[in-house]
Amino acid sequence: MAKKEDEKIEVNENLENSENEAEAETTTNKENEKTQGNSEIQENEEKKSSKEKVSEENINEDKTDEEEKKKSDEELKAEIEEKFAQSKKNGDEYQEKRREERSKMKKHHHKKKKSKFKRFLKGLLIFCIVLIILLALFVGAAWWYINSKINKLQYVPINKDDLSIETVVKEDLEDYRNIAILGIDARADTYSEGNRSDGIIIASINEKTNEIKLTSVYRDTYVDIDGHGLDKLTHAYSYGGPQLALKTLNKNFDLNIEEFVAVNFDAVKEIVDSVGGISMPITAEEAPHIKGIDGPGTYVLSGEKALAYARIRYAEGGDYKRTERMRDVLTGVFNKVKNFNARQMNSFIDTTFPKIYTNIRPDEIRALIPQAAGFKIVNSIGWPYNVKGITLDRWYGVPVTLEANVTRLHKEIFNQEDYVVSNTVKQISDSIVAKTGYTNE
Repeated sequence: MAKKEDEKIEVNENLENSENEAEAETTTNKENEKTQGNSEIQENEEKKSSKEKVSEENINEDKTDEEEKKKSDEELKAEIEEKFAQSKKNGDEYQEKRREERSKMKKHHHKKKKSKFKRFLKGLLIFCIVLIILLALFVGAAWWYINSKINKLQYVPINKDDLSIETVVKEDLEDYRNIAILGIDARADTYSEGNRSDGIIIASINEKTNEIKLTSVYRDTYVDIDGHGLDKLTHAYSYGGPQLALKTLNKNFDLNIEEFVAVNFDAVKEIVDSVGGISMPITAEEAPHIKGIDGPGTYVLSGEKALAYARIRYAEGGDYKRTERMRDVLTGVFNKVKNFNARQMNSFIDTTFPKIYTNIRPDEIRALIPQAAGFKIVNSIGWPYNVKGITLDRWYGVPVTLEANVTRLHKEIFNQEDYVVSNTVKQISDSIVAKTGYTNE
């Protein structure tokens, strides 16, 4: 029992001890917790204090950094400005140097350029001199060549002050160059007095348009010849050569002829042969008069046949048709020659020029050469327009009237619509009427 009480006491004591221990433990725990809490609070405070300290340090550091940064920025700015100023100074010095260098280079380049330009001018001058020398040689050679060809012509001077050209006529026809083409009735190379001009053609060149009009004057035309009175036109050459022939044409027709070209019949043959012949239509009536042609048709006539064709007299149209054939032969030759190349022209000149007599000076012929290709025959007529035959001491072809025919000639050839003949032509016309009785009535 006692044992049970002791055990009970022991249990109670144990319980008390346990409770005390538990309480002590609780107290301890509480104290520990309190201590721990205080510790934590203290730790937090320390941390807070540390953070605040750190923060303050950071702030101080930031301030320091900021101050240092500001100072650094100012120093950097100052440094930059100093460097910029130095750079600018250096740049200015550099630019000045560059300018000096450029100036030197420019001067050097200018000198070099000037030197090059001088060399260029010198080279150009030498080139020009060489070119001029070559050109002079070429022109000289060309001149010599052309002159040597032109000199093959037989030059016959005449007195141009004695050609019966009236002042008014000279002024009216100032745009026209009239040249007499005379076919001399001679077989040999002789053009002296005593030979008649069997063919008479006036080539009227409009010097503004280069148009040529051909006028064939009938050889038997009744005209006034100085020193011989009324006679056949063909006799003027026989009496006084080209001088009197031109004077007679000017006096009777109010013309300004100062130049002539004369060829004989042998020359006509050689001229035609030198161009390779000319194409010509032949009628049935003309064919029997040309050796080697049996019937009508278009033939290429040699020099011999062309001369026979041009001289046909005993066919329809008589002497008037004959002058037309002469113009046809001349036109045929002209149209071929103006299209010749240099080789053909050279051969033509060598063959024909020695056969030609003229008073056209070499320098005038040279001046005509560049224009020759532009010449164009635009009209071809026979003169007189109205003619009537009469037999006095011999047969003559009388212009009816001379005044009327000359007026029409100037209208058609020189475009003078209201032309009035000179007193000289009127007087000759009246004398012909008085001699023959032929008038327009």
